[in-house]
Amino acid sequence: MKVRTIIATTCTALAFSMAGPVSAHDGEAEAVTKNFEAAIPNIPGKSMIAVEVEYAPGAASPSHTHAKSAFIYAYVISGAIESKVNDGETRIYRAGESWSEPPGATHSISRNASKTQPAKLLAVFVLDTNDKALTTPVK
Repeated sequence: MKVRTIIATTCTALAFSMAGPVSAHDGEAEAVTKNFEAAIPNIPGKSMIAVEVEYAPGAASPSHTHAKSAFIYAYVISGAIESKVNDGETRIYRAGESWSEPPGATHSISRNASKTQPAKLLAVFVLDTNDKALTTPVK
């Protein structure tokens, strides 16, 4: 079994066992639910936070950055997500596929690739424990 599969499975299991609402940016467009949060005991000052992002058909997030210290692993749970990070290519990720975002990255495109079906992803953040704002819109 690949390490990535083990990590994704473990994070997904932990995430769904700890589900609780965090915010909904646009009631009908994007909903974000914090699923897991814990300090990483063998890396002082670092924490892991997992959030589930659900997109309605055709919905999108505004261009954004994440906490400056955050390394992000994103895993598509269902549907298809169109994504572009920094100067990378715009790509559609389908259920079971994943990508990562380095600290300080700009996520210029993040949207449901379908106009008719919902999509859902799990984003796992490893970041400085004192970083509280996970997402900041690009102005």
